[in-house]
Amino acid sequence: MPKDIPAPTVVLYHPDADVYTRLVAEAFPQVRTIVAPNLEQLRLCIDKADALFASHFPVELLGQAKKLRWFQSTRAGVDCIMPIREKVGHITVTNARGIHGDIIADFVMAGVTMLHWNFRRFMNEQAERTWSPCYVAPLAEKTLGVIGLGSIGSTIARRARSAGMTVVASKRDASEHVDSVDRLFAPEGLEELLSLCDFVVLAVPATPVTLGLINGAKLARMRPNAFLINIARGSVVVEADLIEALKTGTIAGAMLDVFEREPLPQDSPLWDMPNVIATPHVAGGTTNYAEQMFSIFGNNLQRFLEGQPLINVVDLKRGY
Repeated sequence: MPKDIPAPTVVLYHPDADVYTRLVAEAFPQVRTIVAPNLEQLRLCIDKADALFASHFPVELLGQAKKLRWFQSTRAGVDCIMPIREKVGHITVTNARGIHGDIIADFVMAGVTMLHWNFRRFMNEQAERTWSPCYVAPLAEKTLGVIGLGSIGSTIARRARSAGMTVVASKRDASEHVDSVDRLFAPEGLEELLSLCDFVVLAVPATPVTLGLINGAKLARMRPNAFLINIARGSVVVEADLIEALKTGTIAGAMLDVFEREPLPQDSPLWDMPNVIATPHVAGGTTNYAEQMFSIFGNNLQRFLEGQPLINVVDLKRGY
């Protein structure tokens, strides 16, 4: 960067801010970093930030972020900023797209296997010392549908295909051929897709278009022996409708990593339902997340210093 231009200030508002501060200091000693461990500390320094590195955007502090030109999200989804997207056109928003695919595909395929074999039953019977064999058809005879074929959905589709499954999927542009997908649907073909699947995986971003995408009517289009897996966002599913569908046998079961409210409220029926596997929003977490995230952030920081276009830029009109 030119010598007469002062180095930017990066504010790190993240639980692992100390880790990222060290990585920035090692790679970019000319960059000033400020750690904001909580919202109150962020409130005191957000006015100094040229760039903000955070898991979510503090919308309540937008008016104080006078210098802010770049927000690097540590997540793939940026639904946190969508309520103010009309006000942040001067800020470049980038996300963590590309680092979650493999670990989330691991999670999904584990869920497919557990749901298919009803591992909850096996574990309960083990606890009761009950010997009760049961058998299932090979996964290769089953169809998996992926709703949302971005980097995560595409990786899930490849994994399912490698397991011999038939894969159907939906994406905004259905005219584009996708090697790992047997049949591709446009968004308006969602109901037909649902009717074909033994497993439906939600991998869409949280946007106004996907809000409540899976409701009672859509669940009724699924097969009664089919399973829903949600690794997208809780807002994509009308949770009350899903609970009713699980109670009445409209669908066979679900694996849910995301919910309308997180943490999942203690009084939610989903905790106790025998046909549900509930996990605490962990599908995208890896033991080396910081290193993977810094591969994107460091690349972008170098580009930011040089005045070059950033990678993983989010189109706020679409929400991804």
